Amino acid sequence: MKSQTVKHLKTKVLNLNIFYRESGAKDAPVILLLHGYPTSSHMYRNLIPLLSDRFRVIAPDLPGFGYSDAPKNTEFNYTFDNLAQYMQAFIDQLGIKRFAMQVFDYGAPVGYRLALANPEKITGIISQNGNAYEEGLSDGWNPIQKYWADPSEQNRNNLRAMTTLETTKWQYLTGVGDETLVAPESFTLDQYFLEREGSVEIQLDLFKDYASNVAMYPAFHQYFKKYQPPFLAVWGDKDPFFLPPGAEAFKRDLPDATVKFYDTGHFALETHVNEIGEEILTFLNKLPA
Repeated sequence: MKSQTVKHLKTKVLNLNIFYRESGAKDAPVILLLHGYPTSSHMYRNLIPLLSDRFRVIAPDLPGFGYSDAPKNTEFNYTFDNLAQYMQAFIDQLGIKRFAMQVFDYGAPVGYRLALANPEKITGIISQNGNAYEEGLSDGWNPIQKYWADPSEQNRNNLRAMTTLETTKWQYLTGVGDETLVAPESFTLDQYFLEREGSVEIQLDLFKDYASNVAMYPAFHQYFKKYQPPFLAVWGDKDPFFLPPGAEAFKRDLPDATVKFYDTGHFALETHVNEIGEEILTFLNKLPA
């Protein structure tokens, strides 16, 4: 297998600089990798080389995350609709006409919005702990759901604990059998970005707006039923946020979906990238051009 170079690029999208990683031949089929909270395209650093021999792999950092611009929440509307609008402008700017996508955590509601807006462009979807069903939401969402029901300053402040190093590390290690497989720079880098001035307020705004994603679940389900996109779910079955029933639920609307579970937590690529990468390649190789 030929090793492909990974480029680290920036492009101006609307009024923001968006950072992205790209690898693979320009004329190869595209796969778009969308990250989650509180991470960035860095979470895909080990997957990209496994895919880029046969595919053009593009992994952006969402606005407010990683190396993309992160204007203060008083200057930018941090909602999932807006994140999706910027990702729409990103794919349009890069001239991407057809693509598969892998979605994780926050990347899922962004990606599913893209699918709703561009059904003709989607060749297939891989969901790695990227939820779209209420039964996938664990009790870990209770403090956030409390904030949805009552967006008081007290409930907002109660969520600040979710942005600490202790919690970030907990997200990476919970459910992991062998913690030595988790690279420490993963949660260290995430925490570095979380501790930038204004970052916590950005994340608290997105915690609040996550309610909009749950409200859109019926629209996502209708998309799945109508268009039947080829679908693969690869799921860490000990994820403290997104439960296995959420992965199984995709088969209600997508009977031909493949659902695979792995003995690990939320950030399954940290511990099982080779197994998951092999499953993704098998899936991608069957997709239409």
